[in-house]
Amino acid sequence: MTNFRVALVGSPNSGKTTLFNSLTGMSARVGNYPGVTVERKSGDLLPRSSGVEILDTPGLYSLQPLSEDEHIACKVLRGDFPGEQPIDGVALVADATAIENTLPLLAEILALGLPTVLILTMVDELKARGGAIDLFRLQKEIGVPVVGVVGTKGLGLGALRDALVGLPGTPPASPQKNRGLDWEKSVLLNASRIRPHQSKLTQAVDSFLLHPFWGVLFFFGVMAFFFQSIFTWAAPAMDYLDVLIATAANSVTANLPAAWYSSLLADGVIRGVGAVLIFIPQLVILFGILFLMEATGYMARAAFLADRVMGAFGLEGRSFVALLSSHACAVPGILATRTIPSKQTRLATIMASPLATCSARLPVYTLVIGAFIPATTILGPFSLQGFTLMGLYLIGSGSALLVASALRKGPLQGSALSFYLELPPYRAPSIWSGIVHVGERVRTFLRRAGTVILAGSVALWCLLHFPNKAPKDLAGLQREQYVLENSYAAGMGKALEPLTAPLGFDWKINVGIIGAFGARELIISTMGQVYALEGATENAQRIQLRDTLRGSSSRVGALDTPSAIALLVFFAYALLCLSTLAVMRRETGGWGWPAASFFGLLGVAWLLAALARAAFS
Repeated sequence: MTNFRVALVGSPNSGKTTLFNSLTGMSARVGNYPGVTVERKSGDLLPRSSGVEILDTPGLYSLQPLSEDEHIACKVLRGDFPGEQPIDGVALVADATAIENTLPLLAEILALGLPTVLILTMVDELKARGGAIDLFRLQKEIGVPVVGVVGTKGLGLGALRDALVGLPGTPPASPQKNRGLDWEKSVLLNASRIRPHQSKLTQAVDSFLLHPFWGVLFFFGVMAFFFQSIFTWAAPAMDYLDVLIATAANSVTANLPAAWYSSLLADGVIRGVGAVLIFIPQLVILFGILFLMEATGYMARAAFLADRVMGAFGLEGRSFVALLSSHACAVPGILATRTIPSKQTRLATIMASPLATCSARLPVYTLVIGAFIPATTILGPFSLQGFTLMGLYLIGSGSALLVASALRKGPLQGSALSFYLELPPYRAPSIWSGIVHVGERVRTFLRRAGTVILAGSVALWCLLHFPNKAPKDLAGLQREQYVLENSYAAGMGKALEPLTAPLGFDWKINVGIIGAFGARELIISTMGQVYALEGATENAQRIQLRDTLRGSSSRVGALDTPSAIALLVFFAYALLCLSTLAVMRRETGGWGWPAASFFGLLGVAWLLAALARAAFS
C-alpha cells in the first residue's frame, strides 16, 4: 500500500520540529534529499496503520526562495525535485501568535491546488497573551481544515491526526481565488482575530540580552558555564563508564586464553572503542545545552547580537548560527549555510566552519587538559581546566572569523545582503523534544563508534601487533614492547617523526594523527591501545589513560606539557575529517576549495603547534 505523503511546511521557530516529533514518535527516517546534502527527515504518522507519511521540509517564509534550503523546499512542494516522489498534500504550520506572518505563504500554498491543512501551534500562548482567533471562522475563510495544537503538551494532536488521516478525501484548495493583501486583512477580520499583546517581561529581558554590552557579557557567561559544566557534570558518569569498560576488558583477558584474538577483543575492540565511548556524557551535555539555547529562543537573539560583529568580518547573523552548529559537528554546520542567500558569504562561512571546535575534538581536548592542566579554581566555581577549554573554543571561533574575513576581502569580495530574523518569544523547552534531539545526535555518534571508530580501532590493533616477529626468547612485557616497537604502525609513525619532531610528537602520536583522518576520536583509541601495551605490567593491570599520560613524563617518547599544548593547538587547526571534506566538496561543487582548506589548515596547524611548543618549553 502506498502511503499518502504529506509535506510538513512552516517558517523557522513555528514549532514544526516539535510537532513532527510528536506526530511520528521516534520513528523518523533521516537521510538526504537526492543529489544534495540537505537533511531529509520523514516518518509514519502514528499509529502506523494510518497510511500517512510525514515529510519534514526545510523552514521557509515564501515560495519565492532566497537560500538553498528554501529552493529545495519549494521544489519539493511543487513536485519538480529530481528523484523525490511528488507529495500528495500539505500541512502548513503557523505560529498562532503571529499568524499574519504566515498568511502570504498560505496563499502561495493554496495556489498549488493540493489538499491542505493549516496547523496553528502555540494556541495556549495566544490566549495567555490576551489574543484570540475563531478557528471555525478561519477555516471557513480559507477553505481548508484548521487545527489548533499545543505540541509541547500534546493538546490537539488527536484532532490533528484525524485531519491528516482524512486529508486524502479533502477537496484540493481552490487555486483561482485572488489572495493578496486585501484577502489577508479580510481573513484576520472575519476570523475575529485579536492581536496578542507584547509581553512586558519579554521586552525587559530583550533589553538586557540584546544590549551591546550586557548582552555580550551574558553570552560569554553562558559560554563559561557551558564549558565548565562539560567537566563538572560529566565526571561521575565518565568515571562509571571507565570502570565498566576496564572491567569488561579485564574480564575478557582473564577468561580467554592468552592468544591474539583475546588481545584483539580486549584491547582493539573494548578498550579501543571504549576510550571514545567514555566521552558520551560530555556530548550529551554539549548537545543538551545547544538544544536549550535554541528551544528557549536565546539562539536567535545570540545570532541577532552577533550580526554586527559578524558583519565586521564580512559575514552575517545566519553565519553565526552555522558556525555555532559547527561546534557540534562541521557537517550540519556547513549544511546550515544553505540558509545564507549570498553565495560569497555562504562560501566564506563554509571555509570557516572546520575551525569551529566540533564534538569530535572534545574528547581530545578534555583528555589532554585533564592530564596536563591543573584543576585550580580561578573564579568561583570555574577552574583553570574550564577556562582552558573555553580558550580553545575561542581560538577556533576567532580563527574562523579571521579566515572568513580574509576570504571576503580577497577572492570572495561582494556586498553582503541584509540580515533579517524573526525573534521568537521565550518558551519553556519541551523535555520530550530535548530527549529526541539529544538522542538523535548520540545515536549518530554511536553509529560512528560502531562503524568508523570500530573499524579504525581494529585496524590500529592489527598495525600495532603485526608483523609480530619477536625473538622466541622474549616473553611477557618484553615481548609486547618488542612487537610494539617493530610493528607496522611504529614504522609509519617513525617515518613521520622528522616532520613532527618540532612539535614534540613521537611515532605513537603520529599513528593517532593518521587514524584521526578517518575520525578525530581515533587518536584516543590509538593512545589507549599504545599506552596500555607500553605500560602493561606482568599481572596485566592497566591504569587509566589520563593518569598514564600525566605520569608518563619519565618514559621515553611520552608526552610532556609543551608537547601536550602543541597537540591541542594542532588539533584546533588541522582539518582531520574526511566527512567534512566530502561535504565541502559537495557544497562547493568541486575539490578546489576543500583541498585549499585541507592543506592550508594543515600547514597552519604545524606552524602554530611548533611555536606553541617552543613558547612553553
